[in-house]
Amino acid sequence: MLKAKVRGIYTTALTKLLIENGFEIIDPSKPIRERFGLAENTGFPNLKIKDRFDRQGVRAIGDREAIDRFREIVHSSLEDAITRKWPVSLDGIYKGRITGETGGFLLVDIGDAVGKLPKYEASSHGDKVVLVQVERKRIGSKTPLLSTKMKILGRYAILININKIGVSLKIRDVKKRFELYQLGKELAPAGWGIIWRKEAEFQPHETLEEEVKELIEKAERIMEKFETAGAPSIIFEGLYCMDIEFPALSKRRLDEIRGEVSVTLNGHHYYKACGGKVSSALEMAENLLEKGKPLEEVEPLFKKTVEGEYPIEGSPIKIEHVKLSGKILSLGRGIIEEINENNICFRRIFHKPGVYDGLGTRKEPGDTAITNVKIGDWIL
Repeated sequence: MLKAKVRGIYTTALTKLLIENGFEIIDPSKPIRERFGLAENTGFPNLKIKDRFDRQGVRAIGDREAIDRFREIVHSSLEDAITRKWPVSLDGIYKGRITGETGGFLLVDIGDAVGKLPKYEASSHGDKVVLVQVERKRIGSKTPLLSTKMKILGRYAILININKIGVSLKIRDVKKRFELYQLGKELAPAGWGIIWRKEAEFQPHETLEEEVKELIEKAERIMEKFETAGAPSIIFEGLYCMDIEFPALSKRRLDEIRGEVSVTLNGHHYYKACGGKVSSALEMAENLLEKGKPLEEVEPLFKKTVEGEYPIEGSPIKIEHVKLSGKILSLGRGIIEEINENNICFRRIFHKPGVYDGLGTRKEPGDTAITNVKIGDWIL
């Protein structure tokens, strides 16, 4: 059974979808345990889901099977959801071919993409083939950051190809830290090191020794495969990352799904994505509903409260165009001409010459555009 850990403003709705599609929920929060009748579960998930920084969707990281299954669930349940799966394997180890350089980096073709490897990490610029790992930086970038410093991850330990022993800072007991440090020195093979993860703290030595043995065997297989594989190719598959964006229709459907297990105001996920005082006001309103206050009293009061957080006529706004690829284009700033619960009308002045898309008409500095937007719609 696939296992998932979910956090963020979409947790309740996504948890329901995942459970209905055969996932086991790992480390559920107290509210989620109560809503779904789940027991505490501290296992290891195949899939981790959390909010995007802008709260307009989520980011999922997991193994190939879990990511692909979650993608199927999203598209079958939410008609306008946008998924963007990064083709590169996160923590994946590749046999890459150096194709050039830029600045302080070597360009390395790894098959799924061309990544950047810091020059100081390359043993010799004369080598055209190199063993590299995809770093957990620049996730989603067309040019992933690569490293020759290998990290082979286990549940309790990380095997690294440098002579170093480390213990997670989350393990605070001094005696336990020293004990793990000494154990790491005993178990690390020549030229390699071990970093103990938080999960190692309460595990018996036999369990830790067995995992380190497995990691060493995995490292040996990787080195053997590197010698025989062609370049570019993947030597060891890590995790995969997927960005999921929830436009208006998806948010409304998620509201409905959440409403099947918990009190949910219309527009719940839209308001939660606003964050700040709007999100806090929503929580207060839904708490009142849970205590039995009538909807016809609570909803108008909530809307009146959040109106004060909205922009007003004359307010400047930043305008962005988000492409399906996820690329964001800044269209400058505008001034709100009119705004209500359903529509926004704003004005912007062009400062550079050009051509109006789709019209073929010249655009001159000083031209003014009036744009009407229905909130949540796909078109202007």
